[in-house]
Amino acid sequence: MMDIANVGKWIIFSGMILIAVGFLIWLAAKFGIPVGRLPGDISFKGEKTSFYFPLVTGLAISVILTACINLLIWIFKK
Repeated sequence: MMDIANVGKWIIFSGMILIAVGFLIWLAAKFGIPVGRLPGDISFKGEKTSFYFPLVTGLAISVILTACINLLIWIFKK
């Protein structure tokens, strides 16, 4: 059972992660790194339709979030 102090820690760390992700996205845009348009993202434009699937972007975000979550779990186990 979680007590209220642990819930507070999770909320604080979640907020810190969101701030860090936002800062990294802002830096990427500032330096011209094409977040959302990485090589390997699938896009197709027809005459009347368009299709976009950010495959590599999704994989990159998944790896980064997995690392962050594992770091949080490691911190809370101490």
